[in-house]
Amino acid sequence: MTTTQLNQSTLANLPNHVDIPKYDRSQLKAGIVHIGVGGFHRAHQAMYVNELLKTLGSEQWAICGIGLLENNRGLRDILQKQDYLYSLVVRHPNGKIDNKVIGSMIDFIFAPDNKQTVIDKLAHTDTKIVSLTITEGGYNLHPITGELDLDNSDIIHDIANPNDPITAYGYIAAALKVRKEQSLAAFTVQSCDNIQHNGAVTRKMLLTFTQQQDPELSKWIAEHVQFPNAMVDRITPVTTKADIEYVTENYGVSDEWPITCESFAQWVIEDNFSQGRPNWDAVGAQFVTDVTPFEKMKIRLLNAGHSVLGILGSIHGYSTIDETVTDKDFAEYLRAFMDDEVTPVLDTLDGIDLDQYKDTLIERFSNPNIKDGLARICSETSAKLPKFLLATINENLATGNDCSLATLVVATWCLYSDKQVNQNQQALDIQDAMQHELAEYAQKTATDKFAFIQLKSLFGDLSEQPAFNQLYEKSIDALYTPTRHIKSIMKSTLAQKRLIKDSQK
Repeated sequence: MTTTQLNQSTLANLPNHVDIPKYDRSQLKAGIVHIGVGGFHRAHQAMYVNELLKTLGSEQWAICGIGLLENNRGLRDILQKQDYLYSLVVRHPNGKIDNKVIGSMIDFIFAPDNKQTVIDKLAHTDTKIVSLTITEGGYNLHPITGELDLDNSDIIHDIANPNDPITAYGYIAAALKVRKEQSLAAFTVQSCDNIQHNGAVTRKMLLTFTQQQDPELSKWIAEHVQFPNAMVDRITPVTTKADIEYVTENYGVSDEWPITCESFAQWVIEDNFSQGRPNWDAVGAQFVTDVTPFEKMKIRLLNAGHSVLGILGSIHGYSTIDETVTDKDFAEYLRAFMDDEVTPVLDTLDGIDLDQYKDTLIERFSNPNIKDGLARICSETSAKLPKFLLATINENLATGNDCSLATLVVATWCLYSDKQVNQNQQALDIQDAMQHELAEYAQKTATDKFAFIQLKSLFGDLSEQPAFNQLYEKSIDALYTPTRHIKSIMKSTLAQKRLIKDSQK
């Protein structure tokens, strides 16, 4: 059976239960150029823009996507065939499903084939915001120094070849140079990645990059370009064959790359833009003067919570977040980690009920309709854990607070990187830029219990902290016994923590 392709001409034929864009897409302008069109962007920022475009007067805030990587070629081809439309399947915990088609993207440029076209698009006066979801690794941020990695080969290339960029920094710098030379207003650079102080980090990295490439441009950027910090949140699993089949069956059209996401969405943004901004607060976003406490809460609770479940659950043999957290032992461990090791290091949060927020997280993680794979959660852990988990460990060590639950996660990551199988001897799907280096250090654990945490580019001086070493050694001893069982080790660690907690009352 041949199914009609989703595109502008077939929109009107979709069933009534599908929310389609009824605004005139031919009248839209791309005021936002977004670099890194992954699933999260399409479920989050593009969704907010889609809702905003339903109101008159917002036509200038549509999106042009940019794909920097060779593996974006297939996405470009699909989006072109579909007139840049795609399905968004929103799955609620109670089984309800919201069926949508998102129309906020009106163009997509594949950078490897069209470098100058990308620069021209970024430099165009219609472009008011250049936004980013390039993942933690895309920022080339050294996990220990916090500086731009100037030894990265792509960064070296872009500094030496300003007209032949590869990285986001190279393209943004080239476009801002055009703005400067033509006396045009600067655009806003808006990070939408899960990085604490994402705007400040982007600013620091871009200024360091341009100081090496063009000091005068760097000075101009520092004076004219705004980089608002933001906290973003929506769980968006990798698209599966079942998701594609669902759209075909329920929409009556073929969408080659639909997106599935949870019903929860949050976006807290500092109100600091170079050339105005969309009224995203009219469609659920929140503008604030300081996003710091919100982003710290989210990164240390949600993102770290994902890593806790991902690493421990992978070793146990689970494959998704929901099956892991619906195991009461994992849920109990996660909640204790959030209550006893994260909450004490969070900042004051006006208007946030932390207990309710943590309850909501458990509910979201438990959503049986969002099959978020542990392999995805654990991908690029080396880029995530320094910000999500190690920072919490270091703050607890500084105040003398017990951090045994987080320490077990680090020790389990060592086992994960060393053996690369779960406790049932099934191979783990490990995706990490530092995979080989992690394995090299982890595989020395049999003769040196502390070998893994001596990887200073990730752990800094953590191996020199006696309080941490004591906890880490205990976890390694438990994990490296032939009869190890991760749930038993978790229960034992949690029981010991509660004894310590009770003794301090």
